[in-house]
Amino acid sequence: MAGIYIHIPFCKKACHYCDFHFSTSLKYKTEMLGAIIQEIELQKNYLPNQTIQTIYFGGGTPSILSGSDLSRIIDTIYQNFTVATNPEITLEANPDDLNNQKIKEIRQTQINRFSIGVQSFFDDDLIWMNRAHIAAESESAIKRAQDNGFDNLNIDLIYGFPLLNHQKWNANLQKAIEFKVSHISSYALTVEPKTALAAFIKNKQQAPINEEKSAAQFLILMDTLCEAGYQHYEISNFCLLAMQSQHNTNYWQGVHYLGIGPSAHSYNGNNRQWNVADNMRYLSALAKKEIPATGELLTIPNKINEYLMTGLRTIWGIDLNKIASEYGTSVSQKLEEQALALTNKGLVVNINGIITLTNNGKLYADGIAADLFIDENFVF
Repeated sequence: MAGIYIHIPFCKKACHYCDFHFSTSLKYKTEMLGAIIQEIELQKNYLPNQTIQTIYFGGGTPSILSGSDLSRIIDTIYQNFTVATNPEITLEANPDDLNNQKIKEIRQTQINRFSIGVQSFFDDDLIWMNRAHIAAESESAIKRAQDNGFDNLNIDLIYGFPLLNHQKWNANLQKAIEFKVSHISSYALTVEPKTALAAFIKNKQQAPINEEKSAAQFLILMDTLCEAGYQHYEISNFCLLAMQSQHNTNYWQGVHYLGIGPSAHSYNGNNRQWNVADNMRYLSALAKKEIPATGELLTIPNKINEYLMTGLRTIWGIDLNKIASEYGTSVSQKLEEQALALTNKGLVVNINGIITLTNNGKLYADGIAADLFIDENFVF
């Protein structure tokens, strides 16, 4: 099984915290759609003998596309790849795009899952973020999607930013619980270079992010959603009734995927490649039927470390027996020894060779993975 990710590089507004690749000009939307179609056709051999299980429209804001635009892309995938029966097909959407007409359009496509960028149910937070929607539109979009049969529904929420006190954060979580959405993705606000937020902090127009408050709100997030019956299956992701995001779960479990569109990444087990993060250069290359990608061959330490980084983020953890089978007992023994110190600190647990993070360890997930990384000079 494999997945396909489609990056739609357009947004109505630039959120102050966002560092994803996008343009707020829709001038070349038609040309971009044609180039994406072209790239799908050119990349049809990147995942040989693989069945496509998931398709994910991300961005940017893919909900700016019409139903017919989306269908055209999906149809092209079906024409060039073997697609599983009833694949998970997700559309990231802004609440203000999901009016009655748009949802009816999308209902006519094969899209069966929404990921709605709510971020907060408070208008002052949305203004601070420079979001394009208001809180009332989030509530309407969720209800409208559910009323139209979209039961597989994710909403995004952000925590750790200056306006968000614990009372408001609890209110956001309770609102999500009341809607009974099947999936919640929640991320700590991070200050990325070259964003408006980074500039505001540098110029002292905005206070730095309070890491202690962010950590406290992460603990609130875990306690509240788990008590409400959500499974915390990945650091930033929670679901009801085994409704995990199949697409993102495949990323974390090392399943192969193809990325289409400017800045999109691809992985086929041995090679990782990434498209140019520039709309005009992307369009120019595809006009000449060239794939605008740079790639690298993955070394054995690369592969192991990627497994450590992604696996530790999940409830499935990292399997030392799997590592021993694929890379040798010298690697698994080294990792087991390194993990022992982390176990003694209460950051991980090792049960029958499966290493997972404790709740406290989840606060330091990336650092713990880095502590376990295998050096390029390791002797196998």
